[in-house]
Formats: sequence, structure tokens, C-alpha cells
Amino acid sequence: MDLFNGPEGLEDLRDKVVAGDRLTPEDGLRLFQSRDLNGLGALADFANRRRNGLRASYILNRYINYSNYCILSCQFCAFSRKKRDNDGFQLTEEQMVAKAREALALGITELHIVGGLHPSLPFSYYTGFLRALKAVDPRLQLKCFTAVEILHLAWLARKSVRDTLLELKEAGLESLTGGGAEIFRKEVRSKIATGKESAEEYLAVHDTWHALGGRSTCTMLYGHVESPEDRIDHLDRLRRQQDRSGGFTGFIPLPYQPDNNRIPVRHGPSGFDQLRTLAVSRLYLDNFDHVTAYWVGMGLKMAQIALSHGADDVHGTIVEEHIFHMAGAKSPQGTAERDLVRAIREAGRIPVQRNTFYEAIRVWDKTEEAPTSGQMAAAPATSAPASPEAPIPVGLA
Repeated sequence: MDLFNGPEGLEDLRDKVVAGDRLTPEDGLRLFQSRDLNGLGALADFANRRRNGLRASYILNRYINYSNYCILSCQFCAFSRKKRDNDGFQLTEEQMVAKAREALALGITELHIVGGLHPSLPFSYYTGFLRALKAVDPRLQLKCFTAVEILHLAWLARKSVRDTLLELKEAGLESLTGGGAEIFRKEVRSKIATGKESAEEYLAVHDTWHALGGRSTCTMLYGHVESPEDRIDHLDRLRRQQDRSGGFTGFIPLPYQPDNNRIPVRHGPSGFDQLRTLAVSRLYLDNFDHVTAYWVGMGLKMAQIALSHGADDVHGTIVEEHIFHMAGAKSPQGTAERDLVRAIREAGRIPVQRNTFYEAIRVWDKTEEAPTSGQMAAAPATSAPASPEAPIPVGLA
């Protein structure tokens, strides 16, 4: 029985995906309106396996939030604090180096570093900790700063965004994070992140970084006050930016966490909505190689299911995470490599440890047991070829 022969009439969209034709915004909205999650997941899984085979990746990374003091007051944020608050924090360079050394003992290959827009730290603080962290071990890949942080640092440095990025790159910055995209449409953005950079500014920062040869990820915060139309608008802007610059390595949809903020939403997105959003993202973002199921926001079990709904990556070990957990996430602070490998295997996928740029470091065979800790991984090996093009699943032929 054809999965798309039901009353929703999505056979034409199935045929477009199978043929490799680009979906329109109207097509994407129809997919978001579908209640056939199994059929939608099967189509997204087909699109993913055609691009990535049966591989699913993870990264050994550690999050470091250097400070939660911030001059902004985004309505959705439970992380930021003002200087008058007694639970704000600010790490010294020495504390960040100590965390990096701890991470090395766990085999970490990436430090993921973001923070608030600090009201008084000088630009030299940021270039200083980049250089200090690179000095710990040059193999540590530094993925740092959101677009709005870059705009803030450019203001501090009194330089253009381009010159600011060049100076940060010289100090050791290797990749920008994708955080801060939220929802691009102005009417929604003003309700959840008053005073934050615009969609155009977010995309311009990434475009400038890509023009300098840099790579970055991108995100979408969903499940609050936005509509399906707003989500498609967001995905469409990312797809158009990728057409222009080609610098996004992966897309990470972030499920909204409803606690401890000023948005009047009682519940985050349901499991159905999380899987549907991942599936539509995979189908719509036809120029993206990778879509990540962010286990911190979804939970590892839901991220595991997402591997059959278009996702091919489950993110990383994290070690310590503040932003989502201060907003009410119930997931652990971090997870062991062994658990990520097991989750990927149970989903019928081939576990692949990757680096910051989604390049394979190692591919696990069926008999290897992943350790919970170890030494720093060797330099990334050349990625083995992806599995042969996946056949069209039963029900999609």
C-alpha cells in the first residue's frame, strides 16, 4: 500500500522528492499540515539515506559558557542575567583552560563556546581565551559565538564584522555556532527576542564568515508562538543563504523549552511535532548535507527515533549544558560516547564519530564497543564513501 495514497493527496510531493526536484514553500506548508507522520518520516528517511547512506554521526564535544551576563532581555531566555543578579557568572581564561584540559582527558575534539552579550568585557578577553585554548592542544577545534555575539564583538573592537571575524580566526576561531537564529520572521522575532539582531543581520554575519572560507551551523527555535508558515519562511531563508554561500555544514532544529521565561507558552513541542519538524526540514533543505536531532532538547530516546525521520546526527557528549537546562530541559547534562553509539546502532544506523565539520574521524563496526572516555582522537581520517544510494522504500516506489 502506498504511504501517500491517503486522503491528504501528497503523492505529487513524494514524486518530487524521489525525482530530486526542489520543494516550494507551498509544498513545505502542506508537509507541515500532514498528520501522516509515518509516511512523512519514510519520505524524509529516503531523502536522508540517498544523501548519507546508513551513517549517523556524533561528536565528542564540551560546551563552555563563558558568562551569562547579557545586555539583552530576550523573552524566551532563561539563561541571561544582569550584573545585579546573584546567580550570574563569568569565567576567567584560567578556568576555561582548566575545562579544556579536563575535556582532553575525555577524548573531546571540539569546544563549543557561547555566552551572553557581556556589558563590560573587552575584545581582548575573547581573542585571549581563543589563543589560550588553542595552546592547550592545537587539535581542539574551537566552535564559538553566535551571530549576535559577533555583532557585539565588532562593536567592542570598533571594527567591521569582516575584520572582527578575521581577527578571531587568527586567534583560533574555526567555526561559528548556529545559535540565535530563533525564528526569522520579524513579527515573531519581536515577540520572543526584542532587541536581538534581525534575520538579515544573522544571515549577513554567516555570509561574511562563509566568504572568508569559514563554515558554520544554523538553527531554528520552534514550538512557541510561531506558525507553520513562519517555520517554512525560516527554512526558505536558510536554503537561499546556502544557495548563495554554501557554508552551512548542518541544520539543528531546537525544540523550545517553556520554563523560566516570559513567553506565555506552557508546553514545548510534542514528540509528534519534533519528528515532523525534523522530517520537513530534511525534505525542504535539499542543499544541506546534515540535519541534527539535538538530544539535549529532545532527549536521547526521541533523538534515536529521529534517525528514521530524516536526521543523520545526534550532536555530542556536551559534558555540561546550561542554556536549555535553565529553561527546563530534563535531559542529562551530558552523555557518554558509549550511549550515543548504542543509540545509533539500535536505530539500525552505522555510528560515525565526526569532527566539527561533519568529517568522519572513525566509523564503528558492528563488534566494537565504544569507550566512555579515552585519549584525544587522532587527526580526522579521510571519510569513507557513503553507502550506495538507498533504494526507494516500500510504499514510496
